[in-house]
Amino acid sequence: MIEGKIVKVSGPVVSADNMAGAKMYDIARVGEMGLIGEIVRLDGDVAVVQVYEDTSGLKVGEPVVCTGEPFVLELGPGLLASIFDGIQRRLTDIAEMYGDFVVRGVTTDALPRNRVWAFQPLVDVGMEVVEGDVVGEVQETTHITHRIMVPPGVSGRVAEVKEGEFTVDEPVVILEDGTEIRMYQTWPVRVPRPVKRKEKPTVPFITGTRILDTFFPIAQGGYSIIPGGFGTGKTVTETTLAKWADADIVIYVACGERGNEITEVLTEFPKLVDPKTGVPLMQRTILVANTSNMPVAAREASIYTGITIAEYYRDMGYNVALMADSTSRWGEALREMSGRLEEMPGEEGYPAYLATRLADFYERCGRAVCLGSDDRVGSITAIGAVSPPGGDFSEPMTQNSLRITGAFWALDTSLAHRRHFPAISWIKSYTLYLDQIEEWYRKNVAEDWREVRDRAMSLLRKEVELQEIVQLVGPDALPDFAKAILETTRMIREDFLQQFAFSDVDAFCPLRKGYLMLKVILTYYDCLEEILVQGVPLRQATEHPIKNEIARMKEIPSEEAEEKLTDLMQRVQTELRSLAEW
Repeated sequence: MIEGKIVKVSGPVVSADNMAGAKMYDIARVGEMGLIGEIVRLDGDVAVVQVYEDTSGLKVGEPVVCTGEPFVLELGPGLLASIFDGIQRRLTDIAEMYGDFVVRGVTTDALPRNRVWAFQPLVDVGMEVVEGDVVGEVQETTHITHRIMVPPGVSGRVAEVKEGEFTVDEPVVILEDGTEIRMYQTWPVRVPRPVKRKEKPTVPFITGTRILDTFFPIAQGGYSIIPGGFGTGKTVTETTLAKWADADIVIYVACGERGNEITEVLTEFPKLVDPKTGVPLMQRTILVANTSNMPVAAREASIYTGITIAEYYRDMGYNVALMADSTSRWGEALREMSGRLEEMPGEEGYPAYLATRLADFYERCGRAVCLGSDDRVGSITAIGAVSPPGGDFSEPMTQNSLRITGAFWALDTSLAHRRHFPAISWIKSYTLYLDQIEEWYRKNVAEDWREVRDRAMSLLRKEVELQEIVQLVGPDALPDFAKAILETTRMIREDFLQQFAFSDVDAFCPLRKGYLMLKVILTYYDCLEEILVQGVPLRQATEHPIKNEIARMKEIPSEEAEEKLTDLMQRVQTELRSLAEW
């Protein structure tokens, strides 16, 4: 242990002398209360510590003790259904012991030490194991099996295997060299966990949200950002994705958001029922909560806490969804810490290394072949909310995120004001994953899925051009064929893109149902063009009752969608074409 004394306090940044021998990113206990901090700069024997807790009342001369260990997480059974703060303190335990507020200097066990787990071994005495091999299993929740793995850097021949009920501290496998493998392992948060190799993402990350799955899909192992101004629905979009997305494990990092929003998440999530299994959604969810009034240093650490836990479950072969809400607050924490450290500021006061830190975070995602003798494949898909001031997408946090992420789901304030939800702009948004996952869609959804998607996007872009003409000369000046485009795009917007997150039927839309809904609308447009050529007035076609049935497509249950939408498509063709025969 290295012990120094405080010589300077600047908000969450504390300088201590007599710290020769301390290392970068070592954890230190600061002051008489033992506040938790991390060394971020060394200058001779002076160490600069960013403190993860409120430094009010600290005095010059108080002790600073360096533990000699970096900030590490405990990874093992008991993580699921837990609520942690940014430095992996279990908030439910703190609430039981100290009440509603986090007491300074307090620490808790990240994993419950008194709980026993039924360990089922998968190796025998004499077997050779290498890093990443699964040596046994624990049923962590009703539907999630926790795989106990050989920690990275460890290998050897098994000398002893135990079976039965144990706490996480007890060894369950012992190697011939005396190495004990327990049910949990530790890992430094700032170091990516190793994998055999990264795989090309070719399987889509299915969200159940039509505009995302159809127009702007991402792949498992991809990463996207959701930028939007206040009230556009970032948090609702992320919680909807957490509930419905095609992921085995969900990690929700509430990073610097308002306390009332996080309170809503913390109270709502335990009540949500997982639509896939029928059990509480929390059984496959981990929450990392760090409100805007908590110390900024812990906010900066919360992102790394979330991604490290995600890597651990990825190494078991699970598909993990990481929701970061919001990365802008994380960037603000970096900016404040950088200012306290008197570093040279970059654009709008953000540190010059903002882009590097963002890249380091997002590049830890991906689809990978995990360590071990078997070729387990796991993935981490990250969705980062961005809160640009005033909805200005040209600000540094949005622009630096854009350079890294593969999809951009832009929330539009004007759509939110018109009560169009999800308020994702189909003009500003884009995805770079289409070519990689197109083959999967062709095999599993429809052979012409890409053509249908591209044609609908083309019509939506034409609508923007036509609306400019309408503003100049009025809608009556447009020819019937242009009016048919506007009528079709209105149907795409209202009957397809709009989705009710709180509906039992419409909250989740399977890919095949979404494809058929879009195909029905495009069939309607094709028939409109066809009968207009034959002289049928547009008004007569657009007032046909079949339009009302198209508007109610969302209400069709998923299990009946194939039959009813196929039938609707045929009736659209028959009934509209019959108008030309009169």
